[in-house]
Amino acid sequence: MCELLGISAKQRRAFNAVLREFFSHAEQNPHGWGLARFTDAGGVRLPQPLIDKEPCKATTSERLRALLDAGIEEQALLAHIRFASIGHPEYVNCHPFTATDSSGRAWTLIHNGTIFHGEALNDYLNIQSGSTDSERVLLYLVDRIDRAQAQAGRPLDAEGRFEVLATEIAALADGNKLNLLIYDGEVMYVHTNLRETLHYCQDDDALIFSTKPLSTGTWKPVPFTRLLAVRDGAFIREAPPHGHEYVYDPEDYRYVYMGYAML
Repeated sequence: MCELLGISAKQRRAFNAVLREFFSHAEQNPHGWGLARFTDAGGVRLPQPLIDKEPCKATTSERLRALLDAGIEEQALLAHIRFASIGHPEYVNCHPFTATDSSGRAWTLIHNGTIFHGEALNDYLNIQSGSTDSERVLLYLVDRIDRAQAQAGRPLDAEGRFEVLATEIAALADGNKLNLLIYDGEVMYVHTNLRETLHYCQDDDALIFSTKPLSTGTWKPVPFTRLLAVRDGAFIREAPPHGHEYVYDPEDYRYVYMGYAML
């Protein structure tokens, strides 16, 4: 399965060792890698994320090797290695995905999972750049943010954004495997609904999230079936559990692959 890495820290710092270990897992996830950074070389927060990604195994990427050799210092970052399930191994299907809402806020998403019941996402099939269900999840969520902002007549604050995401992600989680890390330039949102498939570690003033525990630190399972919000290396909010736990069923995959292949 794909693997996710997300970091939120109180201040900008180097995370090269964490990134190197995470990307070394690409032997089991060979279909692409991606990295989202949110500041420039001087540490100034950017209006749009810096996205590097390629549809190749991370351990063979000269681009990624050069980035890690140069050193990466960030206060927040997202990284992904891909095992292709829905969508061919090509650039447009590599994570992270980004979209901008009606207020100009940039949203960045990485996903591990599969949408088996995705009727609500069908409206985005003809406007997405690639063919993944993950990209459609982001477009759907940003569209719901836009609708809420139009109704409010103003950009949503952090509390408002959390409420929209908590409601919509809870609905999407019903019958779907939905491990998500999302960053809106201010807050990181964390969600898992499959047991023991997303973990976190407190590393001094940083929270690190990883699909699989890394070699250093004390790792715990992320509380599941609820949305969590993180800012500056600390949990700031937790939604009530929605109860939509995903339990692996091979029949789910058989039907979704048949539909994808148009059999």
